[in-house]
Amino acid sequence: MRVFGSSGVRGVVNDDLTPEYATDVAQAAGSVWGRDGDVDRVAIARDTRATGAMLADAVASGLASVGLDVDRLGVLATPGLQAYAEREGVPGVMVTASHNPPEYNGIKLVGADGVELPRERLEAIERRLLDETVERVAWHETGDSRRVDGVRRAYIEGLLAAVDREAVAAADLTVAVDPGHGAGSITSPDFFRRLGCSVKTIHAQPDGHFPGRDPEPVASNLGDLQRFVRSTNADLGVAHDGDADRAIFVDERGEYVEGSAALAALAAAAIDEGDTVVSAVNASQRLVDVTDEAGADLTLTPIGSTYIVSRIRDLRATGETVPVAGEGNGGILFPSYRIARDGAYTAARFCELLAHRGEPASEVVARYDDYVNVRRDVEYDGERQRQAMLDAIERTARESVADLDTTDGYRLDYGDGWVLARPSGTEPVVRIYAEARTADRAEDLADQLYGALSGLRVD
Repeated sequence: MRVFGSSGVRGVVNDDLTPEYATDVAQAAGSVWGRDGDVDRVAIARDTRATGAMLADAVASGLASVGLDVDRLGVLATPGLQAYAEREGVPGVMVTASHNPPEYNGIKLVGADGVELPRERLEAIERRLLDETVERVAWHETGDSRRVDGVRRAYIEGLLAAVDREAVAAADLTVAVDPGHGAGSITSPDFFRRLGCSVKTIHAQPDGHFPGRDPEPVASNLGDLQRFVRSTNADLGVAHDGDADRAIFVDERGEYVEGSAALAALAAAAIDEGDTVVSAVNASQRLVDVTDEAGADLTLTPIGSTYIVSRIRDLRATGETVPVAGEGNGGILFPSYRIARDGAYTAARFCELLAHRGEPASEVVARYDDYVNVRRDVEYDGERQRQAMLDAIERTARESVADLDTTDGYRLDYGDGWVLARPSGTEPVVRIYAEARTADRAEDLADQLYGALSGLRVD
């Protein structure tokens, strides 16, 4: 897909993503939704980004211009919008750039079932957008807009109903919550308090400039949370991205927990023999080990929630049981709850794990701590440089003695470790991921593909 990529539309505001373009996307989506005849209103929510209100207004205008009424939900976590869409039976538009830096924003489309739109649906909207075949209505048929209150409260109530509240409360956990100034600031602290946890917060003031830390919850951005966990004697630290559909953890010692280790721990507790787990092509060997031990299957997709959601739907349609899915970046899905990534729910499931096992977080993930992960981002400037990078990586990959997987980018598996290089679907960077049992080996594997890009020139 040329427009929606792996996680919706994203770009630098007033450069790649303008209000006019947001209106165009909304008109195209509204034209497809309205064509079905059973959609007459659409919900809109946004994260805390400084440009969110402006773009939400543009989206609302676009939808109204094709005859759809608009439910304005205000600032809300993406899974909160998805819960509303499912409950009300209306599609939704989320204005968010998730983990991207503050200058970015984006648009994600959700169906009336609360699930991200499947690829074929996105492709139909994309054709409308690119062909400029939207269906504006006469002035007296334009849609109305209304503000909807109580949506955050309803989202939290739904979370509480889906979690073993008694077990978590009995464990008397202290949780340090770091929403990173994003949409989780207005729901996650309250949720964990009502779950029975003692809650400490950091970077919990909604602020679209993200003054405390960058929205992406990676190790390099979570130093404050690690120190905060140590100083407050918290049992667990929880960090979200900008729209709170992801959760990354810090253990009771203030140590960063690899997202793939948390995914492995949660998957091990959820799967049985014969189940299927869905992950992306950068899946950790930790997850492979867990599924093998349980007698479950692991199926891999291109990176991005759109692909994972589509695979879950396909598998369930054939009768497969998919208890858990997701990536090592903290974006985890529990399809029996909802086919959606939900940072608050993921963190609650991790709290359940601590409560049921009676173990600290460090011990829960220690079983899956046999691997070291490295990630590097290499920026490019323009399509020619991007293609030159990919050509250089392909040459290196084809010349290697490793097993090559080209599901998404180039993944080289050496038996004792693997390395993957692929262009990001949300930023102008090529990402390099590597994993091995030692830090030196992981660094060497990353260097192999990173070295192919050093000194690269484009005439």
